[in-house]
Amino acid sequence: MSDEIIQHAAFELEQALPKPPSRVFAAFADPVQKRRWFADGLDHDVEHFAMQFEVGGREQARFRLKAGNPYSNAALIHEGVFLDIVPERRIVMASTMAFGEHRFSASLATFQFEADGRDGTRLLFNHQSAYFEGADGPERRKEGWQKLIARLMSELAK
Repeated sequence: MSDEIIQHAAFELEQALPKPPSRVFAAFADPVQKRRWFADGLDHDVEHFAMQFEVGGREQARFRLKAGNPYSNAALIHEGVFLDIVPERRIVMASTMAFGEHRFSASLATFQFEADGRDGTRLLFNHQSAYFEGADGPERRKEGWQKLIARLMSELAK
């Protein structure tokens, strides 16, 4: 039996977005838009991004971390499956993260989109994870998602 300790954690984020639920949902559903706010970044190169946005569909991303990162040149792999999709209302996804072949976390993410006023959306995000040996941990993951939601807001401004 392994002595490995698994850390479980959950967090919630809420963000008012200045676009209607149809527009916000499209930023999650369209692979081109999702890649821009979710996968592209300054501290890594995207080696692969693919998304089949349907229940049971897969999302895959492979990143190569750039110099200056504590894990420079490491391959970071995200693999997910869409468990539930209700257009313009919610998306539920299970995913794993790995450095190469070393999986370090498994997560369940729920995104809810609620109309907020005439033209806005209230995004409710719930993230539950199991962090394995060598994981980034819940605080870094929360910070990462806060940055991703900021990038989503930039995408919506286009």
